[in-house]
Amino acid sequence: MIYDALRESHERQRSLCRKLLRTKAHDQRRVDLFRELRIELAAHEAAEERYLYVPMLMDDRGLNSSRHALHEHHEIDELVEKLREGRPGDRGWMATARALSKQVHHHLREEETKFFQMSGKILSATQKQRLGKKYLADYRSMHRKLAAEAS
Repeated sequence: MIYDALRESHERQRSLCRKLLRTKAHDQRRVDLFRELRIELAAHEAAEERYLYVPMLMDDRGLNSSRHALHEHHEIDELVEKLREGRPGDRGWMATARALSKQVHHHLREEETKFFQMSGKILSATQKQRLGKKYLADYRSMHRKLAAEAS
């Protein structure tokens, strides 16, 4: 089911955020964890938008919540871009990383407690299974592509 696949990625995102915030200023691990988080977020967002948000946008009941979730993805993307442009050893960089972690945690919590319930009422069991398979295939493909580009 799509929700199981999404929750797996959500847990990876939470874990990566926690690990990133525990790193020291000039630790190579900070750079590596940020790269890993950036790839995870981008692969997840792309597949989720295609295989959960788009079907929700097609139903009037899902329109507002989908727009809100897309807006939050955009805010996360802006924070990621700000971090990419900065230097991981700088204090300001870590303040932005904390803001990113806070935004990611907020988005995931809201999605799991509100959006999943709304979409669960709109999508049929068959749709949830089919969309889950498509999400996973797209997520894996995007993850491989983004990891190769980042190498």
